[in-house]
Order: sequence, then C-alpha cells, then structure tokens
Amino acid sequence: MTKETDISIVIPAYNEQENVEILYRKLKLVLDKLKKKYEIIFVDDGSKDNTFDILQQLHAKDQTVKVIKFRKNFGQTAALDIGFKQAIGNVIVSMDADMQNDPEDIPKLIARLNEGYDVVSGWRVKRNDPLLKIFASRFSNRLRRVITGDKIHDAGCSLKAYKKECFQDLDLYGEMHRYIPSLLKWKGFKITEIPVKHNPRKFGKSKYNMTRLFKGFLDLLVVNFWMKYSARPIHLFGGFGILSLFVGFVISAYLAYLRIFEARPLSTRPLLLLGALLIILGVILLVFGILADIMVKIYYNRQYKNYSIEKILER
Repeated sequence: MTKETDISIVIPAYNEQENVEILYRKLKLVLDKLKKKYEIIFVDDGSKDNTFDILQQLHAKDQTVKVIKFRKNFGQTAALDIGFKQAIGNVIVSMDADMQNDPEDIPKLIARLNEGYDVVSGWRVKRNDPLLKIFASRFSNRLRRVITGDKIHDAGCSLKAYKKECFQDLDLYGEMHRYIPSLLKWKGFKITEIPVKHNPRKFGKSKYNMTRLFKGFLDLLVVNFWMKYSARPIHLFGGFGILSLFVGFVISAYLAYLRIFEARPLSTRPLLLLGALLIILGVILLVFGILADIMVKIYYNRQYKNYSIEKILER
C-alpha cells in the first residue's frame, strides 16, 4: 500500500468465521463505487475458529486486505488500537465483523466527515439486539454523557469515521474504545454523529456480557480523570491533600489551645484522632500526587503496548 491510500477500514474479528468473507464482499462493492484507494485491515483477536484461515485466503487473493493476528484474545480495544496504528489511509473507518454494521453507511460517514468534522460516529437509532443489551447500552451512554459532557448518543457503535490525525497521540487500553469520541473531543477535534443501520446478527455469538458494563464504567472513571488531570494529577491529589492538612492543622491548633491555655485533657477527645488522621492523610495524598505526576511524565516519554502480535500479512 502507498501513502496515497484514501480510506482504511479497521475491523476487529473474534470467532467470526461465518461473517468475515461476506463482510469483505459487501465492503468491496461499496468501496469500489467510491473510486478511492483503500485498504481493509482485519485484526484477528485470537480467534479459536477458522477466522484467521479465511482471512489468510482473502489476503492471498486481494492485496488490499491486510491481516493482523494476535497471539490470544486481548479484546476489542486492543484490536482497534493496533488497527488504527497500522492504518495509512487519510480517513479511517472502524466497524464490527459481525455484519450488524452496514457497509452501505460508510459513504454517508465520509461525506459528513468532508463537511469539516474530524470524527463522525454512527448512531444505532433502531437497534436489533436483546432488550437487556439495549438497556445496558442506553444506561452507560447516559452516564457517559453526564460525566464527560459530550453529546454523542451511541458511543458504543463501532461504525465510525475519523481523520487520520485523530490517532497520532492516542493510545487505547481496557474497554476504552467506546470513549474514543470523548477523548478526541477533549483533544479539540470536532465530533458529530449520524443515524446508521443496525442489522440483526445472523451468524456467530455476541461477545457482550454484563462484566463489560462494569469494566466500561471503571474505564469511564479513568477517562474522566485523564481528561481533567492527565497533565498534572498533582492538582487533584495535592488539592485534597492540602485541604486535609489544613483541616487537620486547624483541629490540632484548637486542641493545643485547649491543652495549653485551659489545661483540658485531650486523651478522651475523638478530635485528637481525627486531627492526626487528617494530617497523615494529607501527607499521603501529596505523596500520591507527586508519584502520579512522575508516572505521567514517564508515560508521555515511552510507548506502551497492552497486546502481543503474532503475525502481520500485508503487501
């Protein structure tokens, strides 16, 4: 592939042997009509079925297909992260391999992107999923909007289009793929969304379970912290530390006054323990803030990968 590639399609796949070839053929029909140079990147996330064998065959007959194989299952976020890093297109489109995202929506995403946006997120207005999954998704989306302040209705939809520069300094881990629009908005990129189709799953099994909801919530807290304090975590920990120290010293000064000037006993006063505890807690928070600041600086000066690549098939 050359640096003149216009569009990169990034597709994580885990045990999708029935879907990947069908998806490939539909993608080809849509992308060929655009008359643009493109590449299709499949990331085999440690599949245990014949997914990788089928992807190998697709690569052998079509050099626009690039295949990345993980040694084991590292999750959708890791698969997207390596796919984005390997993509060379000026526009990067992500989507699922389960055929629930419709390739025919890709031209609409790109057209919207060309209106001056950096990110266009798909919004599955009419979803074809079990009610429990729909309820959990809506709950997590509302919680995300409250905490992060972005207006995207369906951040969990994998069908999104990005300009390549969005991923120059973005590393993903955990379950953070659903918070990519929030992170990019924080970095100053312009984001929007459009309604897209959502097809019922015909083959294979959904990889969604309730544990992902709880993991996603924890990652949401990390994302919120990162958006506000990633540059200087000392501002958060140090702020609480100083407040704790101040209250502790005020209590201690008050007790010292009672002991020195009024000769009152302090051994039976709970305030004595509270004052000492707040002073100790304040010191600990300040130390945490300093250590967090040091770790952030180390992070910004090294590259970290939370996955292991076994093989890459490319031209």
